[in-house]
Amino acid sequence: MLEILKRFFAFCSEENRNKFYKSLIADIFMSIFEAIKIPAIAIVVQALIEQNVTGKTVWLSLILMLVSVIGSGLIKFTAVMRQTEGGFDTCAEKRIEIAEHMRNMPMGAFNDSSLGYIASVTTNTMQNLENAATRVVMLVTHGLLMTAVIIVMLAFFDIRISLIILLGTVLFFMVNTALIKTSENVSKQKIEKDAVLTDRILESIQGMAVIKAYHLTGQKNSALQEALEDNCRANTEMEMNVIPYMGLQTVIVKLMGVCMAFASVCFYIKSSMDLLTCIMMIISSFIVCASLETAGSYSALLRTVDTCVSQAEEILHWESMDTDGKDITPESHDITFDHVSFSYDTRKVLDDISLSIPSGTSAAFVGPSGSGKTTITRLMARFWDAQNGTVTLGGTDVREYSMDSLMKNFSFVFQNVYLFHDTIADNIRFFDPDAPMEEVIAAAKKACAYDFIMALPDGFETVIEENGASLSGGERQRISIARAMMKDAPVIILDEATANVDPENEYELTLAMEALTKEKTVIMIAHRLKTVQNADQIFVVDHGRIVSSGTHEQLMKEEGIYRNFINARKEAASWKIGEADA
Repeated sequence: MLEILKRFFAFCSEENRNKFYKSLIADIFMSIFEAIKIPAIAIVVQALIEQNVTGKTVWLSLILMLVSVIGSGLIKFTAVMRQTEGGFDTCAEKRIEIAEHMRNMPMGAFNDSSLGYIASVTTNTMQNLENAATRVVMLVTHGLLMTAVIIVMLAFFDIRISLIILLGTVLFFMVNTALIKTSENVSKQKIEKDAVLTDRILESIQGMAVIKAYHLTGQKNSALQEALEDNCRANTEMEMNVIPYMGLQTVIVKLMGVCMAFASVCFYIKSSMDLLTCIMMIISSFIVCASLETAGSYSALLRTVDTCVSQAEEILHWESMDTDGKDITPESHDITFDHVSFSYDTRKVLDDISLSIPSGTSAAFVGPSGSGKTTITRLMARFWDAQNGTVTLGGTDVREYSMDSLMKNFSFVFQNVYLFHDTIADNIRFFDPDAPMEEVIAAAKKACAYDFIMALPDGFETVIEENGASLSGGERQRISIARAMMKDAPVIILDEATANVDPENEYELTLAMEALTKEKTVIMIAHRLKTVQNADQIFVVDHGRIVSSGTHEQLMKEEGIYRNFINARKEAASWKIGEADA
């Protein structure tokens, strides 16, 4: 128990740790004020025994009670506020710290399995920790401190009773240690099941159209149903595993109170304890039992605190890239790959890639799905670090740039557009939040997005749903292109940038893209013939290697993937629906 509390305090920042320490000091004084009830009661009991109850006796007892209640109440307010601030601020800071850490993690860390885990830790885990930090830690520490104060106080009256409490407390801690060890594995399972459930819920929400189309709602959605049942079993198992130990803790605490009362009566009968002390020991037995029982009731949840801390620390220890390079402004924007190889875990994606893209030229990458085209473009912008070889921008290894100075050189238009739950205007000026509205409107017009934006209820101030769910694919794509235009970076990476554009807007958008990419270094991944054939260089990628390169005319003269690719596109474009025979 104490080890978990120590680890939690180490997890907090120094400022928040001091808040908890101050609350613990306040808890000590609060326990002392609450213990003042004992001498207040003793004054009345003494007067009753002596049959000499006077107004002075009553007023003295009342004053002590008021001091106890008011003093403990005021200090409790301070302690609770400090612990509440410390708990919520710690979780808020850790969420931000995790987000900052993820900025420097390679994109390969964000796969389908890890996203659910990260989402669960930053939501469920941090929420559990907020509740535990502000309630469990406070109640457990207060229960332990109150017990310690009463042990010390009663030692002045009768050391024998204090030893009985001490022995009971030792037995309580032995059972409590076993309880925490028992709950360790099931707590981990619970957190893991929470992560799986979060992943399944996100998956179900994102794929709701498919689920409904195949009538897999409710119990027919087997993956979600199984995750719900597993989560339920994990929660039930955790409770069932700790209940016997919690019951044994309660029995020990109750027996300790009985032993205190029984021993006090025996000492009184044997004349080794006066009547006043005997009565006060019996009354104190109820107080100390209540304090220790409170600590025991919530101590099982300390394992949740420990597990939450472990999961947050696990993400913070995930491998990150060194982004503290130099602020470099390259004189040119030549991009070169020198014998670059790259793998996702054990799967090799790129094998000894070498290429050069001069500044101000355009390069297109074509090839089968999964051949490594997207990975090549991601390595240029250092979404990952190559395991072998070097990638340079303007003659400087991209790893020598600070991440901010490197990113200033790149604008992206991805096939899978991501828009934030914000206004359309703020999504367009994402790179420069202070950009004037005139520039936003100009970018939207160039991207052929102005008309549909103005048709929305609030125009540019329309708040779109998360990931632009309220917009069509083509509308999201055009907003993404407008965003790239606003950034106006010297290197443009286009990943099927016009894949979701409506046919009626394609011509205008093509002109806008030409304006966007004029006098810039352009890297594109495309499957459309008109997009590819005008590139200065075309790189054909297959199984992680550059199998051929050149201009459209050069590659069309060679047998291979590119000519087959172009011929297949031409054949598909010439298909027509024939008229039925009369």
